[in-house]
Amino acid sequence: MTNISKKMKAALETFDRSKSYSVEEALTILKKAASARKFVESIEISMNLGVDTKHADQQVRGMVTLPHGTGAKVRVAVIAKDEKAKEAKAAGADIVGAEDLIETIQKGEIEFDRCIATPDMMALVGRVAKVLGPKGLMPNPKLGTVTPNVTQAVKDAKGGAIEFRAEKAGIIHAGVGKASFDDKQLAENIRAFVEAIIKAKPAGAKGTYLKKISLSSSMGPGIRIDLESIRGEARQAA
Repeated sequence: MTNISKKMKAALETFDRSKSYSVEEALTILKKAASARKFVESIEISMNLGVDTKHADQQVRGMVTLPHGTGAKVRVAVIAKDEKAKEAKAAGADIVGAEDLIETIQKGEIEFDRCIATPDMMALVGRVAKVLGPKGLMPNPKLGTVTPNVTQAVKDAKGGAIEFRAEKAGIIHAGVGKASFDDKQLAENIRAFVEAIIKAKPAGAKGTYLKKISLSSSMGPGIRIDLESIRGEARQAA
């Protein structure tokens, strides 16, 4: 390994890279390394799944609400009119609009992390599908972001609901909290996320579904998690 920082080298020396750890053991290692940083790092999960995302029946995608949120500020945009627009604003949406918001998006001005739309706005939203789609921001009824219940959708987005989607090679990445969270909060978030991925197993998945799970901090190394341990934790949380 070349061009490795002193802090990364020090972090790598605190654990055995050939070994698999429990979630609690991994968090102890990661948080100790993260404490040396001048900012609060995120704790992230990476999962390698036994799926081929080129096939429609092997897609893994969904939404999960982490019990303790991610610790990140989520900017929410809602495409709605009239009473639904008022509801969105009252629920805490950062940006609310209809045609005016669509025009802003068409200009490439995207100052939000989640986009929600009411069903009657989808014909309008279609105009910016090519802008929002590649960024993973296109409202989708399967993810709960196309809904008449904008109040609940905004609250979910602000309260820790995160989208997951298997990328090429069947890899899923997500932030599951901050290093400033206590171990119990992080462990519960991780269990909730893993359980959601297990439940989202597609019909076309063959062989081993959960192949590898690792935890890392924003600037830290990845630590392999013992699969049997985390499966048991996910079952207990269910």
